[in-house]
Amino acid sequence: MALLIKENFHSVSHTIRSLLSKNNAIILSCIGTGVGFGLLRWYFSGAKCRCTKQLTGKTVIVTGSNKGIGRETARDFAKRGARVILAVRDITKGERAAEDIRQSTGNNNVIVRIVDLSSLESVRKFCRHILEKEERLDILVNNAGVRFCPHWTSQEGYELHFAVNHLGHFLLTNLLVNLMKKSAPSRIICVTCMAYEEGSINFDDLNSQRSYDPWTAYTQSKLANILFSQELSNRLTGSGVTVNSVHPGIVQSELGRYTGDNKPALWRRLLIKIVGFIIMKTPQQGAQTSIYCAVSDKIENVSGKYFSDCCIRETSSVAKDKVTSTQLWDISCKRVNLHLPPT
Repeated sequence: MALLIKENFHSVSHTIRSLLSKNNAIILSCIGTGVGFGLLRWYFSGAKCRCTKQLTGKTVIVTGSNKGIGRETARDFAKRGARVILAVRDITKGERAAEDIRQSTGNNNVIVRIVDLSSLESVRKFCRHILEKEERLDILVNNAGVRFCPHWTSQEGYELHFAVNHLGHFLLTNLLVNLMKKSAPSRIICVTCMAYEEGSINFDDLNSQRSYDPWTAYTQSKLANILFSQELSNRLTGSGVTVNSVHPGIVQSELGRYTGDNKPALWRRLLIKIVGFIIMKTPQQGAQTSIYCAVSDKIENVSGKYFSDCCIRETSSVAKDKVTSTQLWDISCKRVNLHLPPT
């Protein structure tokens, strides 16, 4: 029996060596491809927030937090012990997300509040509720947004990208900023996108009534995010409230649900999946820079900066125009009917 086992072992070993010898090129090619894919995935996954700071006793608000980056950002804050307010448009999706976060973190202090950023009245109602019920607000993450949607308008008649991505957050932040001053040190994070570099603020046609292009409307709103965060940072100097903007990277999310054909060809869907798998971050990876800007002690006093992959990045010239940022601020105040004391 022992001789039979030994003979079979040698036979199997010989067969394996033979296969390896004949198929070295194929095997090495497969290994190389796998390693290459792995390295690409690692490269595009971006930096990770390593800060272990706890947020016990802190209150945070994350807009657009029922899915994607916002949900993972809120989940991280909940893990750190914060009171987390999910500011969402859909109560059913919001409650589902809140329960998921409670279950995964063991933190039951996760609540849902309704706000539709395309409605200024909804924003005001949300803020009234927060000011009535909350004693403090330590972190505000302006995360919600739309991208490449059709030429739709908000309840007040403003182009939807500009209304949701900029005006809604502009009003919400300004209505809550006094509470954040009382809670200082506190932090405001505005989620933007590197596509801002292609944007410009068309003051003559902010509503894109003369002509409409989804890309142009989107990039204008993302540039507005950075200009707003920098202008707000200047106005809050010495208040104990910092304001920074972040580029999360290219992330797998529903934000681009209006992009392209509804039913692309099979080969196109496969290509998108393959490319997406390689270069797109997961929502958890995409949330890392927002989390870093919210909790890192290294940037406690840093304000008015633009971050990507948990590092400060230089902005392009379009984001450094102080005349444009001031003009945008003044027009935004008029659009949302906000009366602020002069700085």
